[in-house]
Amino acid sequence: MNVGGWYEPGSTLLHRTPAGWKFLVLFVLAGVVFFVTSPGWLGAICAAVALGYAVARVSLRRCLQVLRMLAILVVFVLALQWWLLGPVPAIVMCLRIVAALAAANLLTITTRVEDVVSAVERGMRPLGRFGVRPDRLGLLVGLTLQSVAALSTIAAEVREAAKARGADRSVIAFTVPFLVRTLRHADELGEALAARGEGDG
Repeated sequence: MNVGGWYEPGSTLLHRTPAGWKFLVLFVLAGVVFFVTSPGWLGAICAAVALGYAVARVSLRRCLQVLRMLAILVVFVLALQWWLLGPVPAIVMCLRIVAALAAANLLTITTRVEDVVSAVERGMRPLGRFGVRPDRLGLLVGLTLQSVAALSTIAAEVREAAKARGADRSVIAFTVPFLVRTLRHADELGEALAARGEGDG
């Protein structure tokens, strides 16, 4: 499963950590940020994720791609939530998004998606006797991680294209191409799944 070169090979501690353990940590972190409501604690979690990027020695170019993607999303969510719910809930929501998406991106940068899929399939294999299909769960996890990387790449490319046209401050100049490319990606993904017979049953 290819994520368009999102994975960066390396020999750091995070690269060497087994995919299953990293995915488990990501799963736990996503659950924690969902229940934590303190901006201070959520900020600390974001700082810990940022430290993970430093430990993994992620390239500056890739870090800037992640930052641009998160900045665009955070500005939109912050404005909407601030208007609907007020400043504190808006900040909490944005910190949750930053922590979860930054951690998911760090996983895709330091781990091959196929390694995560294999780890999930191995871990879920004992549940096969209860009707659980480990291959389907592995595919779901792989597609989720692939989508995180793909949408991050699309957002960065659309942002750069808008900047080149001098429209980097226009919401429409970003939103419309981003939605079009996202829908196109979803169509291509659906066609790929149909080609391998997924969903026929």
